[in-house]
Amino acid sequence: MLNLPANFETYAEARKSGFMKMKEIKDNGGRIVGVYCSFVPQELLMAAGAAAAPLCASSDEPIPAAETKLPRNLCPLIKASYGFALTDTCPYFYFSDFIVGETTCDGKRKMFELMNELKETYVMQLPHSRDDAALRSWTEEVIRLKEKLEDFYHITITEEDIRDAIRLKNHERRAMLGFLELGKLNPAPISGYEMGTRLDGLGFNFNLEERIAIIEERTKEVLTDWETNYKGKASDRPRLLITGCPNSGVRDKIIKTVEELGADVVAFDCCNGTREKVEPVDENMPIYDALAKKYLNINCSVMSPNNSRMQYIDEMIDEYQVDGVIEIILQACHTYNIESHYVKQTVTNKGKSYLMIETDYSQADKGQIRTRLEAFLETLEK
Repeated sequence: MLNLPANFETYAEARKSGFMKMKEIKDNGGRIVGVYCSFVPQELLMAAGAAAAPLCASSDEPIPAAETKLPRNLCPLIKASYGFALTDTCPYFYFSDFIVGETTCDGKRKMFELMNELKETYVMQLPHSRDDAALRSWTEEVIRLKEKLEDFYHITITEEDIRDAIRLKNHERRAMLGFLELGKLNPAPISGYEMGTRLDGLGFNFNLEERIAIIEERTKEVLTDWETNYKGKASDRPRLLITGCPNSGVRDKIIKTVEELGADVVAFDCCNGTREKVEPVDENMPIYDALAKKYLNINCSVMSPNNSRMQYIDEMIDEYQVDGVIEIILQACHTYNIESHYVKQTVTNKGKSYLMIETDYSQADKGQIRTRLEAFLETLEK
C-alpha cells in the first residue's frame, strides 16, 4: 500500500474545501476567473487582483450530459469540462466571473464556442509553433488578455502590478519544482501519488503565499525524513516517469495502481507535473515579451515540431534514474497520441522500457490496465 502521511488530503477533499474559500472570495467582492490550461498567463490574473479558479474537468460524472451536445468519441477532459458547465455542477465555474480558454486543440476550441453560450468565454489564440512570427502573435495575445481584464473589471493594470505577480509566481514555481524534484532521490522519499494529488489539490488554495509555505514545509519534512532514515539505502523498486496528457482523472487507476504493484513514480512530464514549472518568467525582460516567451515554451504536444519535449524527457530519464516510462493518452487526444511515436523512440533509444496507455475517465478498463501494468513491471525487474 502507499505510504501516505496521516494528514494527507485527497484531491476530492481539497476540491471540496476550496468551494467555501471561493464563496468567501465572491461574498467579499473578489474577482474570479475560470481557467483550464497552463498556457493562460496567471500573472495577468494576479495583477488584476483575480483568483484563478481551476475548473472541473477530471470526472466522468457529467460526461453523459455533455454527450447530448458533443460527440462521444471526444477527449474525456473536454467532455467533462463542458459537462460540468452544462449541468451547473462545478462551483468553480459557477463562481467565475468569466472563463479564459485557449486554442490548445481543435476539440477545446470548438467546445469553447458552446461554453460561451453558458458563460462568457474569452479564448486566447495560441500559436502551435515557436518561431518568431508565433512569438509575436502570442505576445499580442498576452497583451489582449491584459486589456480584456482591464475592460471587464474597469481597472488599470500597471507594469509594476505584473512584475510583482511575476516575482510571486516564479517563487511558487521554484517551490513546486523543488517538491517534484524530491523524486530524484534514491530511494524515492515520497509516492508519486502523493506528489500529484498534493499539487493538484493546492490549486484550490487561492492564497499563493500560503500555497508556497505549505509545499515548502512538506518538502523540508520529506527531505529531513529521507536524510535521517533512508539516505544511502538505495531501493530496487522500479523507478517510473509519467508523461503524456493531464492525469488527474486517471490518477487512481494508473499511478496509484502501479505504485501498489511495487514501483515508484518519481517524475512527471505532464501539465500537472514539471512541464510548466521548469522555466520561470525572465524578470529582466520587458514584461509582455517575457510572459509570451515563457508560456510559448511549455512542452505541450500541440507544438509542432516539439523537439524540446523529447530532449527534456531524455534529460529526466537520467536525472531521475528512470527505469521505465508510462505515457498516458486520453481517448481522442490526437496530438499526444501521434507524438507518442517520438516519445517511444526517445525512451527506447535510451535503453528504457516504454508503455503507452490510452484510456478515458471510466472504470471499465481498470482491470485491463492493472494487468498491463503488472506485465510492464515484470520487464523492469532488477
